[in-house]
Amino acid sequence: MKAKEYWRLYRLVCKTKDLGEKRHIMFEQNKAMKWLGYLFAAFWCAYLLFFGVVLGNAMSDGPVEGFDLIDGGMIAFIALDFLVRLMLTETPAQEVKQFKLMPISVKFLIGTFLTRRILSSFNIVWLFFLVPFGLIQLPHYYGLGGFFVWVFAWWLIFAIHSQVYLIWRSLMNRNFLFTLLPVSIYAFLFYCGIFDDEYTQMIFGDNVEWLYNACLWWWRSILDGSVLPFICLGVILVLIFCLNLVIQNKAIYKEIAEVQESKVKSREMSVFNRFGIIGEYLKLEVRSIMRNAVIRKQFILGVVCMLMLSCMTAFTPVYDNNLFMKAYISMYCYCVLANMMLVNAMCPEGNYIDGLMARKESVLSLLKAKYYFNLMMFIVPFCVFLVPVIQGKSTIGESIGCMLFSAGVVMPALFQMAVYNNMTIDLNKKLTRAGRSNKMQIIVSMVALFLPMIIMYALMVLVPDYSSLILGLLGVIGIALNPLWLRNVYNRFMARRYVNMDGFRSSRNA
Repeated sequence: MKAKEYWRLYRLVCKTKDLGEKRHIMFEQNKAMKWLGYLFAAFWCAYLLFFGVVLGNAMSDGPVEGFDLIDGGMIAFIALDFLVRLMLTETPAQEVKQFKLMPISVKFLIGTFLTRRILSSFNIVWLFFLVPFGLIQLPHYYGLGGFFVWVFAWWLIFAIHSQVYLIWRSLMNRNFLFTLLPVSIYAFLFYCGIFDDEYTQMIFGDNVEWLYNACLWWWRSILDGSVLPFICLGVILVLIFCLNLVIQNKAIYKEIAEVQESKVKSREMSVFNRFGIIGEYLKLEVRSIMRNAVIRKQFILGVVCMLMLSCMTAFTPVYDNNLFMKAYISMYCYCVLANMMLVNAMCPEGNYIDGLMARKESVLSLLKAKYYFNLMMFIVPFCVFLVPVIQGKSTIGESIGCMLFSAGVVMPALFQMAVYNNMTIDLNKKLTRAGRSNKMQIIVSMVALFLPMIIMYALMVLVPDYSSLILGLLGVIGIALNPLWLRNVYNRFMARRYVNMDGFRSSRNA
């Protein structure tokens, strides 16, 4: 096939992909969410631009060149880039599925989507910070030519990382335990390259800044005009691209067939029998986590986030002198699991919503079971957060206050999503494809994550001696009133039942 034919076919596939998104059955219902996403992206780019200008000017008179600090901390940018990609991007194997019946080579399709990923605007997001920062810092030492070389090298690194991410993501789709691989690598490199304490000295002795020095040497050679780093980056990009072609070509058949073999074990869970119909729905919550891939992964991600935050609080000094971050971590350890599980409230039930509606007040019993189950799950963050309590970084009163506040104030706010969610989650799809977010999910999730931290921080500043007591009292009031607000959520859900059921059926058949 000639190069002209390749280019024509490439443009046709890209155009078909864009049209396919617009023709999706849920496209009209997600317009508001898309505009909100565009607004958030614009805000984030403007924030990076502002931060680049401010930080570039602030580091101009420092004892060390500012660009050396940025180059030496390259691992931090790559780790953040991985986390953002984990939440927002899919693998090419997932995108090829809709083209499988067309007379186009699968290898060509995979190569097309891999190329699109390299040329994606996603790879220039961090340049909104690096370009203004580099314009302020670099021309004085290396001129405009050095600045453009520096920016191009950063873009090339993010392009390579996009391909590395796809390999990891394909492995994670096969086995969720592969998530621990990049998380462990980035966490270890970031910690050992940044922190200088007794733990890093035990591993590396006095040379605790080895990662910083290695990155600094690499970037200095690039700025000094050496061609070898660019040759290495080009070779790495080509090798990873070819490896990606092989991995994605093997993954596409499993992705299309979606063959899933599992042995269903019968678990009686007789401990819940004493609670009647609510006990049956409690069993349903437990079985949903154990048997359904999406819900199980949400639960595991929530637990992993709690473990990481509590360990960072207990074993690193990063949050010791920052009151707001202390409030943020203390509250977030309790909010994160409920946020991940409840922001999609009723979306899994969309798979069998018709059966729920056949019995009067079965939805109310389900909501009560969800609340009681998530209350029981607070034992997990409570035990996890005992680590910083034992280390003396926090107090048991703060831990109990945050737990009660999350149970009595944050969770009722998250339960409001049961009224507005009307898109079914496919329980065995990949986590990023399970369901489409709407604007209410984004707004409620952001409020549930950040407003409690702001309230706790304000109380710690204004009434530091009584902040935990006030949080606990507010939480106890919310817990005591749970029959009232759960009934209110149920009544509003029933008022919207026809709208919601139509959305559940439409998205279930999409």
